[in-house]
Amino acid sequence: MVHQVGRGVVSSEDLTARARIRDAAMAEFTERGVKGATIRGIAKAAGVSPGLVQHHFGSKEELRKACDDHVVSFIEETVDLALADDDSGFGDRDFIMATYRDAMPIMEYVARGMVDGSPAADEFFDFSVKLTEDVMATVPEDPEDPFLSDLRARCVMLVAVKLAPLLLRRHLTRALGEDPMVGENYARVGAAMLDIFSPKLSPDLMRRARVALRDYRHAPHIREDVTAARDEHVREEDGDG
Repeated sequence: MVHQVGRGVVSSEDLTARARIRDAAMAEFTERGVKGATIRGIAKAAGVSPGLVQHHFGSKEELRKACDDHVVSFIEETVDLALADDDSGFGDRDFIMATYRDAMPIMEYVARGMVDGSPAADEFFDFSVKLTEDVMATVPEDPEDPFLSDLRARCVMLVAVKLAPLLLRRHLTRALGEDPMVGENYARVGAAMLDIFSPKLSPDLMRRARVALRDYRHAPHIREDVTAARDEHVREEDGDG
């Protein structure tokens, strides 16, 4: 089978290889930064030759752009689903599970881009601010409150707070006693965020999100994932010692 991609046509096998290379590149860019990552290292992580990486993407910069495009598309599609009027988004435990599972490498990539500077990180931040402004604009405000800050500033700060767990992951792990980005721990942080944001969000949206997070945190396989992640962390520390 072939598919139209840009101006060319590529096979299903090529699409699979492209996705594998792109995912490996995201992991390498996240761990080493764009400057530290190499075509050879990305190829090794993807299980392909450096020549195949260059065949599909041409250069490291083009590969980074492909990663950025993938991140932006994923975020936009996920937000559209999350804000659906029915219970198929925030109100669906399966959606919450799938989003937390699939979004983590995306968000880690964005967090690294925030530190290093990347077009995808900039676009993600701007998109998040615009989305927050759209949501906040539907929430009634007290026109008599003389201390109420302007909407733009509030939305920018809300986005900054939402991104803090990614950028301050090491400190949150120390303070909470567990990695907040793993399994049910991520849901714990998410629930705390909902508590902070609750006065500014739709009561119905808050209810659906809280129910889905509660169900997610109590799903048996989530606890198994957390245990496995902790065991892996201990093994890594033992290896370093």
